[in-house]
Amino acid sequence: MAEEAQQPERQLALQKIYVKDLSFETPNSPQVFTLKWEPNVEFNLATNTQQLQDTLYEVSITVTVTVKLEDKTAYLIEVCQAGVFALIGFSAQELGPLLGSYCPNVLFPFAREAVSDLVIKGGFPPMLLAPVNFDALYAQHMQQRGEQPAEPPARSH
Repeated sequence: MAEEAQQPERQLALQKIYVKDLSFETPNSPQVFTLKWEPNVEFNLATNTQQLQDTLYEVSITVTVTVKLEDKTAYLIEVCQAGVFALIGFSAQELGPLLGSYCPNVLFPFAREAVSDLVIKGGFPPMLLAPVNFDALYAQHMQQRGEQPAEPPARSH
């Protein structure tokens, strides 16, 4: 009990979610609308973390989707979805998985919705991005850096 009383209370609070950058291009329209819709989809994802204050972090995910028909680009979308998170009372080892996996997981549905809305408003058939396993991506990133990924904090089920 005495040990628990000395540890600071841990808090993770989402302060703000916002679109940091947004781009939609249809370089070959309207000609691309005359082609048979057999798209080749390329999907890229990147995450970034920036410490704003002692316990305040901006986490962003950038989703890039390029759709081509034959050799012509139908559309190109880039969405940078960001959030400001307060993380209080976590050890440096715990911060890694929270900032590298948990926070991007919170942001992805918002980026996914932005992509879907832009595609439809651009006049193209709907696109719904598949879910992303940020836990696996974080573990892979840590292995590439030659570090052991920290276990994510226990979640109640």
